Amino acid sequence: MSKERHSIILAAGLGTRMKSSKPKVLHEILGRTLLGHVLTSVGSIRPDRRIVVVGAAADQVTSYLEESFPSAETAFQAEQNGTGHAVRVAMDAVADLQGTVVVTVGDAPLIRPETFQAILETHEATGNAATVLTAVVPDPTGFGRIVRGENGEVLRNVEHRDASEAERSIREINSGMYAFDADALREALSRLKSDNDQGEEYLTDVLQILREAERPIGAHVVDDPTEVLGCNNRAQLAELSAIMRDRINEGLMLDGVTIEDPATTWIDATVSVGRDVTVHPGCQLKGATAVDSGAEIGPDSTLVDTIVDADAKVIRTHADQARIGVEATVGPFAHLRPGSTVGGSGKAGAFVEMKGATLGEGSKAAHLSYLGDVTVGTNANIGCGVIVANYDGVKKYHSEIGDGVFIGCDSTLVSPVNVKSGTYVAAGSVVTEDVEPGDLAVARARQRNIEGWVERKRPGTVTAKAADEALRDEHEPGE
Repeated sequence: MSKERHSIILAAGLGTRMKSSKPKVLHEILGRTLLGHVLTSVGSIRPDRRIVVVGAAADQVTSYLEESFPSAETAFQAEQNGTGHAVRVAMDAVADLQGTVVVTVGDAPLIRPETFQAILETHEATGNAATVLTAVVPDPTGFGRIVRGENGEVLRNVEHRDASEAERSIREINSGMYAFDADALREALSRLKSDNDQGEEYLTDVLQILREAERPIGAHVVDDPTEVLGCNNRAQLAELSAIMRDRINEGLMLDGVTIEDPATTWIDATVSVGRDVTVHPGCQLKGATAVDSGAEIGPDSTLVDTIVDADAKVIRTHADQARIGVEATVGPFAHLRPGSTVGGSGKAGAFVEMKGATLGEGSKAAHLSYLGDVTVGTNANIGCGVIVANYDGVKKYHSEIGDGVFIGCDSTLVSPVNVKSGTYVAAGSVVTEDVEPGDLAVARARQRNIEGWVERKRPGTVTAKAADEALRDEHEPGE
């Protein structure tokens, strides 16, 4: 029978230094909340139970968990009386926990799944009562130091403010993340005291209690010390975002993606990018975006929850919940709003906006068009300045444009209307009725030129002077 494994995530604090109505752990970097990153990584150990300790703004955190991590449980810490107290609240809430308990903080989004696996393996292989995750850092100021014995064994954790001069020179710090034997943890928590400056129960004191009980304590040193960085304010949030950005971009480049300027390219942890994709400078790929092999993105494009198929090109475009087909071209300065699809080899060109619209395979709207709530068939041509007027001020309506249709420049289709396959619409038309296959729709007033209007109505203007000169030139005999 395999050993039980559980995780406790400490997320009860509001994080007052964030100066936000939103709890700290719900602030986001690269596609997930801080808490979401931690829960995703700790999921690598396949815990039987994931218990999130909530407190300040508990309703917000609980709502988030119900939506994004429904299998997670919560334990409510009514008063934030320290990390030890928080873990005890979780252990009391689920009294039957056995096996190994991994404890981590909810505001350290950079810890990798592999690191949780490594500390768990170290802990279980050595039979420790507790294994603390540590890091060796250039500047340990403010962090608890790991004090080791002559043989390298972990003796205790000492907080910076309580450390001697010699202890402050130690560069190995306590990350605040642990693996515990559940029974040993439960026993040590029952002996915690709050006789300190803050009047709180510290989880770090568990190490000393276990050492005094002659229970084995170990440590796992993380290779990359940035993994254990937490977040207390907006400046640190930006720092963590930049580290994660670089980590994601490096991983993608090693997997065969060309990123021309990693410093200006922001790709969420939730995004999928295939091989031989090229990402030009100034791009943001967010949410559930997926880019298939050979596609070219940017420069200066933002894709949110958007699918880009193989070999497509997306240039200076904002796309949200859209689909861009194989070898399609979008942009520059295009806006694909939710529900928009550009079919294979199709084109939504410069200053084209689409909303709830589909351009079929090979169809093109080259520039300066608005396509709202319309389905366009294959190999159609949408001329410059075409508008599908889908909204009457109260309701929105859907229109259909068939295969091989040619819509002339500066035309307006007043929805709902059906321009059937194999039809033409003359430039400048306002189409309000269906157009049958093979027909040409002409819906514009007949031109009328009013002779002498400029001279009568605009005398003395630049236009009048130009007209007078043109008329003289026409009436003077040629050389």
